[in-house]
Amino acid sequence: MKDSIGKLFIREGLISAAQLVQAKIKQKQSGIKLEDSLVSLGYLTTEQIKKFLHPIPPLPLRIIDTGLSEAFLSELSLKIAYQEAGTFTMQRIINKLCLTFNIIDELIELLKADQLIAIRSAASYGRETQVFELTQRGRERAEKAFGISLYAGAAPIPLKDYTRILTHQYVGQIEVDMDWIRKSLSHMVVGEKLLNQLGPAFSSGKAIFLYGPPGTGKSSFAEALGRALPDHIFIPQAIEVGGQVIRVYDPAIHFSVEEDTGEDMQLDITTNLKYDPRWKKCRRPVVMVGAEFTTDMLDLQLDSNSRFYEAPVQMKAANGVFILDDFGRQKMAPQEMLNRWIVPFERGTDFLSMHTGMKFEIPFDQVSIFCTNLRPMDLVDEAFLRRIRHKVMIPHATEAEFREILRRVCAMQGIDYKEDVTDYLLDKYYRKTGRALAGSHPRDIIDQIIDLSRFLKQPAKFTAATVDAAAANYFVEM
Repeated sequence: MKDSIGKLFIREGLISAAQLVQAKIKQKQSGIKLEDSLVSLGYLTTEQIKKFLHPIPPLPLRIIDTGLSEAFLSELSLKIAYQEAGTFTMQRIINKLCLTFNIIDELIELLKADQLIAIRSAASYGRETQVFELTQRGRERAEKAFGISLYAGAAPIPLKDYTRILTHQYVGQIEVDMDWIRKSLSHMVVGEKLLNQLGPAFSSGKAIFLYGPPGTGKSSFAEALGRALPDHIFIPQAIEVGGQVIRVYDPAIHFSVEEDTGEDMQLDITTNLKYDPRWKKCRRPVVMVGAEFTTDMLDLQLDSNSRFYEAPVQMKAANGVFILDDFGRQKMAPQEMLNRWIVPFERGTDFLSMHTGMKFEIPFDQVSIFCTNLRPMDLVDEAFLRRIRHKVMIPHATEAEFREILRRVCAMQGIDYKEDVTDYLLDKYYRKTGRALAGSHPRDIIDQIIDLSRFLKQPAKFTAATVDAAAANYFVEM
């Protein structure tokens, strides 16, 4: 993790390789963070490091600052105007393109000069009160633009700007310690041994293999740690590559931490915007896929109707966590699926292809977690397992852990927990049958009891009788 930060500092020309070596020596001697070592040696300032690791997309004030061409933005504006039945206000274009007043004002002048729009009405001489309409020429240009792509949303971010921000806010910079691990998993029952394994695995920022019997909580551990990631990142609503648009922001995955400013916010310099509004300030993403996963989901998805791209899952998980649940139960062979990951794991970059044949490179930055209840050696070979730094076995619960899980589930459901009933449950359905203590069983058994009580219109109770009724429906005896 620290090596990655050091290499980034070198690549950006902030320090030399020799200075990094000296900083690492001091780090080992003092037991401090690499960043603190660099500051103490006078190679960097605290402000430089903070600015570097927490980049803020700069606010564009002119068309040239957006990184997009005048032609691209003009066509995007015309498409938005066309969707407004050809009549629009400056404020509407500002809100849709997520650009500042100055830029839209510049665009309006260009569109007027090309006789693509005209002023329909105005309450005063101020631009903000004017109502515009498309000319016949403007309508024809908009229709032609729609023939190429139906995208008519926020102005996209150029690939180079996306790559720069993504690289600086990489997930490996996050500091996690035992206190963080304990707090993140406080709602779960976890043994000390497992905590001591999960902590280093997650703090590495590298790929993790979680394996073990069904019902032990592998997916729950992965998702809980991902959701607990601190800090926020910036995610573009869309990016532009070779004139093509790729939509990145997905409200089902990316949770914004911005305050809702409403549709009527005036996006001009007086609103005191702190960063480029084409980006969304979000929590670090967690993307989970399961048996439905295919390698096609790792490629750009071109919608034949809209004619713009949807970002693949690993791109949406960038700077966050990607969880492949039920690994080994997908339609394709595990080896075939994992071959797609080898280069990104080793190089830290991924290559995507467009329908035009154009290929481009993006940073591959995510904590990749593979969860399976199958034997790892039956799924992949030693060569691939070697590329996954941490392999963590999630075992069945101990009897003490099982009791604690059951007690917490009862408390959560408002049911009185009884130790003697737990003894009855353990003795009859586990010790005598040799059944393993799966951590998911207490929740499922209590759910069965609740289902029965709801049907009988009676209060849910944790008794030997309700346990027997739940077990009859839950456990399968062959």
